[in-house]
Amino acid sequence: MIRIGISGWTYPPWRGRFYPPKLAHRRELAYAAGTFNSIEVNGTFYGLQRPGAFASWAEQTPDDFVFAVKGSRFITHLKKLTDVRTPLANFFASGVLALDRKLGPLLWQLPPNLGFDSARLSDFFDQLPRSLGAAASLAREHDQRIPADRELVNAVHPRHRLRHALEVRHDSFRTPELISVLREHRIALVLADNPGNWPVMDETTTSFRYVRLHGDTELYASGYSDEALDSWAARIRAWSEAGQDVYVYCDNDTKVRAPYDAMGLMGRLGIRPTPSPENGEAGR
Repeated sequence: MIRIGISGWTYPPWRGRFYPPKLAHRRELAYAAGTFNSIEVNGTFYGLQRPGAFASWAEQTPDDFVFAVKGSRFITHLKKLTDVRTPLANFFASGVLALDRKLGPLLWQLPPNLGFDSARLSDFFDQLPRSLGAAASLAREHDQRIPADRELVNAVHPRHRLRHALEVRHDSFRTPELISVLREHRIALVLADNPGNWPVMDETTTSFRYVRLHGDTELYASGYSDEALDSWAARIRAWSEAGQDVYVYCDNDTKVRAPYDAMGLMGRLGIRPTPSPENGEAGR
C-alpha cells in the first residue's frame, strides 16, 4: 500500500491555484481527497479538536481514503513525553475515533530541544494504543478538559490497527540505540527530508515507512525537481516491493509546491485516487 498526500489542506495561497477560484472553502478537503489518497492532519498538533470535525472529515472523503493524524504538541513539546497518560486520553477522547477505519498512522513530532533518552521513549511507546479499541479504553480516562458532551470514547471497529511514527529533530537521536528502541516497540522512524535543519534518517524499524518532504533546498518552501521526484519515486517503489506500506506527505506548502510535488510522485508511481464531485476527473 502506497499513500501519497499533503500535510494539511487549508492554505489561503492555494486558493485560485491548486484549488479552483470559485471553490467554496468548505469543499477544499473533498477536492484534495479526490486528488490524493491520504492527507496528514496538522490541526490536531495545535489543539484538541471536536468529534464533529473528525466525523465531517471522514464523511467528506472516499471510502478508501486514509488520514494520518499528528499528535498533540502538548504531549510532545510541553510535556516532552513525560507524565502523559491523561493528555493521551484527552487526545483520543477529543474525536479521533470518529475517523474509524480511515485513521492511519499517528505522527509524534519531537521538538528540536528534546534529546534522545531511551527510557523516556520506551515509557511513552508502552502507553500508545495499538488498536481503536485500545484507544477507546484509554480515552475513557480523560479529565475535565474534555466535557462529557464533547467526548468520543467508543470505537465502531475496535480491532482496527493503529500505527505510530516518530519524527526527531535533535542530533543526539543519531544513535543505533534509537533504532533498537523503535524496532522493539514497532514504531516507524520518520524520514524527514529537509535542507539541513534536522537529522535525515533512513531506517526501516517496522512494517511501514513514513516520509515527510519539508522542502529540497528551502524549508517548507522549495519544490522538488523532476530528478528529485524520480529518485523519491524509486525509493518508494523499492520499499513497497520489499513488502512495506509507505506513507508520504509533502509539507513544502509555503509557495504552493506541496500539492504539485505530491501529484508528481503519484504520477510516477501510477497511483490514481477516487475523484470527488468537486474535481471530477482531476484526480485521475
